[in-house]
Amino acid sequence: MAESYIEKLSFTLLDAITDKEPVVQEQVCSALRFLGEARPRETLRACDAYLRQHDKLAQPYRALILRAMEMVLSSHIHQLDKDTASILILLASSEMTRTKGLDCDWQRAASSVLVAVGKRFINQVMEEVLSRFQPGVLPHCSVLQTLASLSVSNAFGMVPFLPSILSTMLPMLGMAKQDALRVVFCCALQHFSESTLEYLANLDQAPDPTVRRDAFAADIFSAYDILFHHWLQSRDAKLRLAVVAALGPMSHLLPSEKLEEQLPRLLPGVLSLYKKHAETFHVSKSLGQILEAAVSVGSRTLEAQLDALLATLHTQICVPVESSSPLVMSSQKEVLRCFTVLACCLPDRLLAFLLPRLDTSSERLRVGTLQILRHLINSAAAQMEVKKPFILSAMRLPLLDTNNKVKRAVVQVISAMAHHGYLEQPGGEVMIEYIVQQCALPPEQEPEKPGPDGEDLAAADSVRAVSVRTLYLVSTTVDRMSDVLWPYLMEFLVPAHFTEALTPLCRSLVHLALKRQEAGADAFLVPFEAHANLPSPYAVTTRLLVVSSHPYLGDGRGAASLRLLRVMRHSIHPLLAQPWETAVPLLLEHLEAHTEETLSLQEWEEKLLAFLRDTLAVVSDDTWTCQLSLEMRKRLPSYNRVPQEKNFLYKCLGTALAAAASREVVRKSLQELLGAASYQQQAEHEGLACCFGICATAHLEDTLTQLEDFIRSDVLRKSSGIFSIFKDRGEQELEKVKSALILCYGHVAARAPHELVLAKVESEVLRNMFQCFSTKDPALKLCLVQSLCMVSQAICSSAQASSFYFSRKAELVAQMMEFIRAEPLDSLKTPLRKKAMLACTHLVSLEPALEEQARADVIRGCLYSVLALVPEPDREDGGSQESLYQDTVRALEDLLAGLLQRNMTPQGLQIMVEHLSPWIKSPKGHERARALGLSTRLLRHFRQHLHVSALVPFHNLGLLVGLFSPRCADLCPATRQQAVDCVYTLLYLQLGHEGFSRDYRDDVAEQLLGLKDGLVHPDPATLFHTCHSVAQIIAKRLPPDQLISLLLTMFEGLGDPDKNCSRAATVMINCLLKERGPALLEKVPEIVSVLRSKLQETQGEHILPAAQHGLYLLASQHCAAVVSSLLGSPLPFDSHTCALWRALAVQPSLTTQVLELLLEKMSRDVPFKESRAFLLGSSPHRVATLLPLVATCALYEVLSAPASGTAVLELYPQLLVALLLRVSCTVGVQLPRNLQVKERRGTGTAPARSLEPCSSAVDALQALLLRGGSQDVAQCMQLEGGWELLRTSAGHEEGVTRLASAMARCAGPRLPLVVKALVCTQNSPYEMQRVTSTAFLAELLSSNVVNDLMLLESLLDNLAARQKDSSTSVRRLVLRGLANVASGSPDKEKVEFREASIRLFGHLNKACHGDCEEVFLEQVVGGLVPLLLHLQDPQAPVASACRFALCMCVPNLECEELAATFHKHLQEGRSLHFGEFLNSTCKHLMHHFPDLLGRLVSTNLFYFKSTLEEVRAAAPMFTGFLVLHAEPEQKPQVDLEQLIAALQLLLRDPAPGVREKSAETLGRLVKFA
Repeated sequence: MAESYIEKLSFTLLDAITDKEPVVQEQVCSALRFLGEARPRETLRACDAYLRQHDKLAQPYRALILRAMEMVLSSHIHQLDKDTASILILLASSEMTRTKGLDCDWQRAASSVLVAVGKRFINQVMEEVLSRFQPGVLPHCSVLQTLASLSVSNAFGMVPFLPSILSTMLPMLGMAKQDALRVVFCCALQHFSESTLEYLANLDQAPDPTVRRDAFAADIFSAYDILFHHWLQSRDAKLRLAVVAALGPMSHLLPSEKLEEQLPRLLPGVLSLYKKHAETFHVSKSLGQILEAAVSVGSRTLEAQLDALLATLHTQICVPVESSSPLVMSSQKEVLRCFTVLACCLPDRLLAFLLPRLDTSSERLRVGTLQILRHLINSAAAQMEVKKPFILSAMRLPLLDTNNKVKRAVVQVISAMAHHGYLEQPGGEVMIEYIVQQCALPPEQEPEKPGPDGEDLAAADSVRAVSVRTLYLVSTTVDRMSDVLWPYLMEFLVPAHFTEALTPLCRSLVHLALKRQEAGADAFLVPFEAHANLPSPYAVTTRLLVVSSHPYLGDGRGAASLRLLRVMRHSIHPLLAQPWETAVPLLLEHLEAHTEETLSLQEWEEKLLAFLRDTLAVVSDDTWTCQLSLEMRKRLPSYNRVPQEKNFLYKCLGTALAAAASREVVRKSLQELLGAASYQQQAEHEGLACCFGICATAHLEDTLTQLEDFIRSDVLRKSSGIFSIFKDRGEQELEKVKSALILCYGHVAARAPHELVLAKVESEVLRNMFQCFSTKDPALKLCLVQSLCMVSQAICSSAQASSFYFSRKAELVAQMMEFIRAEPLDSLKTPLRKKAMLACTHLVSLEPALEEQARADVIRGCLYSVLALVPEPDREDGGSQESLYQDTVRALEDLLAGLLQRNMTPQGLQIMVEHLSPWIKSPKGHERARALGLSTRLLRHFRQHLHVSALVPFHNLGLLVGLFSPRCADLCPATRQQAVDCVYTLLYLQLGHEGFSRDYRDDVAEQLLGLKDGLVHPDPATLFHTCHSVAQIIAKRLPPDQLISLLLTMFEGLGDPDKNCSRAATVMINCLLKERGPALLEKVPEIVSVLRSKLQETQGEHILPAAQHGLYLLASQHCAAVVSSLLGSPLPFDSHTCALWRALAVQPSLTTQVLELLLEKMSRDVPFKESRAFLLGSSPHRVATLLPLVATCALYEVLSAPASGTAVLELYPQLLVALLLRVSCTVGVQLPRNLQVKERRGTGTAPARSLEPCSSAVDALQALLLRGGSQDVAQCMQLEGGWELLRTSAGHEEGVTRLASAMARCAGPRLPLVVKALVCTQNSPYEMQRVTSTAFLAELLSSNVVNDLMLLESLLDNLAARQKDSSTSVRRLVLRGLANVASGSPDKEKVEFREASIRLFGHLNKACHGDCEEVFLEQVVGGLVPLLLHLQDPQAPVASACRFALCMCVPNLECEELAATFHKHLQEGRSLHFGEFLNSTCKHLMHHFPDLLGRLVSTNLFYFKSTLEEVRAAAPMFTGFLVLHAEPEQKPQVDLEQLIAALQLLLRDPAPGVREKSAETLGRLVKFA
């Protein structure tokens, strides 16, 4: 049953092998291999049967099947039974020889099957193959190839057959006429010979140990004769290479006498092939085999061929290699192997040929010769042993070559020499020095010319790298080199030209010292006296200490030098053994804890100087100390090219002099230093000054004396001619000398004991500095400022600073400010600003105090000098520029903090902020950012030093918070965060003034820090939401008395040039109004007025909505006050006032209040006043009163707002009646005289609406109808001309009639409440209002709507009551009303069905609880397959809905692993790797729900017929993964016949992807076999 099942699966797959798509073919083969992994025998038999049954199957498809069979056999040959092997042998043999074609893929595949079977069943395979290898008949090419491959794969099995094979083959060689067939014969002979040699080399493991070389000699020679004498002469290059490849292994099987006889012809013949072939690997390999064979038989004719051999082989090594392919590299290795073979038999002749070729100008010849020499030193060590002196002598010439390729080759030769004892010979030191010289090459060299030099540069780097590795390896791995290198390598430590080699030298010396220390107690001590060329211990100490000052240069020479100092501690001085054993590791730990970027060089230098001071203290020998200082002074010139290290050496020298007890030595040293210093080198000034400063710590008097003596000498005395001992120094150099001396004074003051310095500041130190303040030289000016900074700092650090009266303080401060103002604002190139401000910082703390004006000048000048600096563009040195700027800013901060410290009150803080305020509001972003940064740190300083002795108000908190808080929305993210920090600090300052301690933490204020991250976000919504949160926190902590000042300050911020900050101000104002609005009742008019004025002053689209919202917030708490304030706005309303009115319509309840208030205002006063001042004979005229007119205009604005709809519907009847009556009583009413003037002035600007009282009322009424849902009424009025009629005295009544008629037709349901409200106005004192109401009611009686709404009776009663009205017009309209009683009377579906249904399914599953869970669990199982498959749906919304539904369904399955998989892969927005996800899902389904296999498979079968290609491909994939993870016992759940049939149909699907997945699944069905 299982066999037939496997056969069925196999046949189904094999039927698909003819698919046109390569990817499907490959998948079919993969599935077959999958079957073979599980059931190799059945699968192989099925393939055999298929090939036999489908005899006409095309060759390419047969080859694919055979390849699949070969792969199964390779993995499972040991499971193959004999019968199956026989079947496969016959099949493969038949397939291999069916056509006469040569070397086709089909034949190779069949041959591979035979070779695979032959690994175990060699006899059966050979029986079949030999049956097709008959004497006298040329065999099929594939037969020969198979025999050759069998000999390679199974030498032990094949060699016993070779005698008979060779005897059959030899006659065939003469019959082979085609070159291609001859190539096959050559390959067979090559492999036969190689397998024979392998067999003979392993006779102890061979099945027949009696096999001897002689058994093959005659046949091999016969074959050799044909190959060499006939076939090698062919014009076919491929054949020639095949012949030479065969001759190599064949030569080992030739009889000795025949080989000796053939060598004179064989070697030249092989050598001649070098000229005929560009690819020489096979030639070189064969030549090496022939030479080995010749040497093994002791050939005497080899020497005669030697010259030609060496010349040809040398040329092959020296020829330029154009490719780095493995074959080319292998060819070179074979040529070198030939040299090794020759060296073993003819070493003298070989060296006589090679060594003279080192004396050549040709790079290629020299490099090639060195390469051969290195190879011989390593591979023929015994033969080269007695030749060492000659080789060393010959190597002296290449040492002079400057070519980098030659250098690299020389280093490699020296490395080989070291391993084989050459460097122990006389002259070996020269080789070692050469290696060190190459280690000292600079790591990077700038090429002088483009082009070829680039390659040379790469080679130079390689030379150094190879040399460094070589020196270390020779030192650490070649034991015999220890005595050669120690202590010889120390000679290279001190000379400056070996600086780059220091790291490898130190590492090697450390290793050598430790090795000798292990060998004996004194073996590692350095015998300085015994070796004249060794540097002294003082020189070694100085050198290693100085180069450690920049520890990461030269591949980390700092750590290497310190390690060498540690191991040499006994040799440097016996007393240093224990101290250095402790101190050096601490220094090394510090280096290991840092990188080049994180290490502070200043801190590191201090550690090294402390190490030196401790060393001198331990030694405590003045002679030793003076000798060390002498050595340091002597070494100064050698560091002229490395000023940083020279400066450190100066510091070391100062440290040694400070430790010296001999004042004579100190004075002489200082004098020589002043006389020998390179003053023209600016960098040396600092080192010299540091030396004097450090020396002054112990020798202040001597140091000042030497400086004074030097100043009094001829050096600084101007004359028209010559400067005594410095005759060639001019005016410019004189300035440099002054610069150095002034720096010396500064360092002396800074480092010497402060109490001693204080007495000499003005008398000796500053006296010499004052003479130079008038200089124009920038360098001297910088030195002056730097020194003054150090002097002032020294004074401040003194214990007597508080009692020291600095008489020239103001003069010095003024001078510093002059220097600062003179600096350019377009660049920051020197630290002069920084140092001058630091000097001022120290000076302002001294007595006497600065005057107020001087303080203000200092603040303004320094702020302008730093904040107005133009930002530097990005440059290569941008890092150093930024560092200098940050240092300058810190100096400014310190100065401002020092000034603030003298007035630590809210007023003092206010003064400082007032200076910063223009910069905080600057239109330039960099200026704002800098000012906010300064403000942040000043506020922190104020808080840290705040001392409140009594509860006092922080009276300017509101002003300060109002200044800083809008900057939370600045365009610069850093500025925004700094603004939050400012507000944070200000709130804590308020708490401090309220009596809270400095360490008190306020939960509300601390929330500000959590908001800073939100300010980094560039999204405006996020940004302003954060600003709102900041304002909420401010509102909670701001004292009531500060609220209005805060708001007014923020109102000023509405005009900020930074639109973001302006918006932030509006957000914060609105928040404050919301949070603290109840306390602002009395300030409402002021706030409304400010809002209106700011809207008029500032232009910004964001300001108006924000102001509207603010007004809304204020009105929601003080509605009446806001309405009253707005009603005070002048007519006509400007656009901003209109907008503010509309802002009151955003919330229904507020809108209702506003409308009611406006109705009350409109009705409270008389609508008009009659004018009594008219001319004789003219009629009186009416003038509108102001408040009702303003209220009417305000009503129009509120009703125009779309958001007012809800409130309008609520008040619809009252509004309609009030406005209708307002219209009636303003017909013919005139504007007040002042408004008439405004009206006339505005005529030219074409105002949107007229101020005329009746028109404004009509406009409001029209707006009411439109907003109240009565658009049809308004349209009818428009069409019938009703609106124009309403405005005129003559047509007003008719207009009211048409309005009533339109409402009866279009707004019937509204009429009951309108009628009720209108009836209440029938007793109005104004006749026009009674006329209007009666006309409206009378017209209603003409419509049947009064019957429908049951209004008839009430209307008749009302009209009847009006029959006695004093107005005839009213009575007339009553009659009209009574007369009227007598006469009267597929949108397109927007949501896709599939998406909606899938999402609904997900929601239902999410919502199921309790009793419905089991029902929905069943639904989940049923929906799982379609949901998973439609993740591949081409419609993205459907696929997205499936993700959602699956995530909603998975909790009902109660499987944590499955839920985790869904969560990992199905997150929205994440790309889905469907195969990986489906595989993981099926794994968990089969593990937790094995009983669902049948149901899931059958559901998938349904989707095999889907119209969507993606789903059809996903369904078999789903099935395959289910089977892959199912247990075999689940097989009964699946109808395999149905499944295989369905997959078989899918193999004919038009989509390649579907066919590919079907083939893959068929292979997995083997699990159910």
